[in-house]
Amino acid sequence: MERLKKELTLCVRARYPLLYLLTFEENRAEGVINEIGKTLSKEVVSWTFSRGFDPAQEPQRDSTKPEEALKLIIQSPKKAIFVLKDFHPFLERELVVRLMRDLSHHLKRSYKTVILVSPSLKIPPELEKDLSVFDLPLPDSGELAEVLTQLIAPYRNSNKVNVDLSPEVTEKVVQATLGLTRNEAENVYAKALIRERNFGVHDIPEIILEKQQLIRKSGILNFINLSTQMKDVGGLGELKKWLRQRSRAFSAQARDYGLPEPKGLLLLGVQGCGKSLAAKAIAAEWNLPLLRLDVGKIFNSFVGDSEQNMRRAIFQAEAMSPTVLWLDEIEKGFSGTTSSGSVDAGVTARVFATFLTWMQEKVKPVFVIATSNNIAELPPELFRKGRFDEIFFIDLPDLQEREQIFRIHIQAKKRDPGQYDLVRFAMVSESFSGAEIEQAVVSAMYSAFPEDREFTSEDILNAVEETVPLAVTAKESVDRLRLWAKNRARPASHSLVT
Repeated sequence: MERLKKELTLCVRARYPLLYLLTFEENRAEGVINEIGKTLSKEVVSWTFSRGFDPAQEPQRDSTKPEEALKLIIQSPKKAIFVLKDFHPFLERELVVRLMRDLSHHLKRSYKTVILVSPSLKIPPELEKDLSVFDLPLPDSGELAEVLTQLIAPYRNSNKVNVDLSPEVTEKVVQATLGLTRNEAENVYAKALIRERNFGVHDIPEIILEKQQLIRKSGILNFINLSTQMKDVGGLGELKKWLRQRSRAFSAQARDYGLPEPKGLLLLGVQGCGKSLAAKAIAAEWNLPLLRLDVGKIFNSFVGDSEQNMRRAIFQAEAMSPTVLWLDEIEKGFSGTTSSGSVDAGVTARVFATFLTWMQEKVKPVFVIATSNNIAELPPELFRKGRFDEIFFIDLPDLQEREQIFRIHIQAKKRDPGQYDLVRFAMVSESFSGAEIEQAVVSAMYSAFPEDREFTSEDILNAVEETVPLAVTAKESVDRLRLWAKNRARPASHSLVT
């Protein structure tokens, strides 16, 4: 926040004519601008479409019309900061755009500055060179702690509400709400406070659940529950070793040691071999929140909205950091970037470029996990050093890994794996993926259930025999993927290390 105040102050002092502050939190934005106005001894004059300028500040009539508001700013003799709230819909009007350009030339020779405050970024091409865009960061832990302290202060000595918040618990509660706006955090805290009239560490799961609902509203990011543990993932010994070495990579001790924060992983491999499962397990292993970015929902039919959606998703992921950001089957979201100019006016290419630039330059601890089944559809820019820490290839499981995967899935069905012929299962299921092994166990259960009996080793063997694995039906594509990965990616399993 202090960095933003400093940047805005410098822009106002340097007579930048038009500034664009992107945020949903209008009140916080106005507070920041008021502080800047006091620092620079400038009056802050606000405008809204519903009431125009405050009559006490600008007593002219008809100031609700955006065209008239811009003319009044030009005519005003004040050395002031003029704040236009939710002005973006009017930037589609030809007269408004022309007046904004006239205003820009006028402001450069005055002591006036215009700041547009809006949750939506809409910049017509004519104004691209005149507008400077800034993001209002979401509240950090210090600001959220202040919100929590103010909310519970009246109840500290109350008999109606029991408040149990030690410094340690306060820190955990605040960490659970990172990524929310000030108003959202205040609502979450208030709901937890009145739920049982007893506020403490036991409310953290409910706070996280509420946070998931709020994040889901964006439709772009999904909060994934950390129900998958690394012990639920069979094989992938080299990948697990790599992760264990970085288990404390986001700690203060790692920073003191001089280690940079990990950037991310690209997981390539045959379908059904555990890429998505591994992504979920990594977040659980490191005890970090897991956000899944739905790339398909980034793209919008309105010009400029797709780029804004990507920026908003990045913005929210950074606000929740340290966190894991997962892009599943990334090739489906970013395929066609090379032909984007002729197909979608370059939208896909611009969105992809925004994402790549952020990956290369990000300073917040957001660990990106991208999974892919088809390497041919991935843009080559994605493999450049600095985007990901490592590229792992997840191949079909070998004999020992298949035995381990059978054991995991039988145990997950609450049966004793020792009662089944795991070695034989592993031998007859060559070329099976982890997903196909799981389905073999499920098929065996369906065979036994109608007969009111336990499924047996024979049921599983029959299910394996009836299954034609993907590695056989799509042999050519699987072979191409293996050939590409042989010298270009690091094997995720011990058995493939030479």
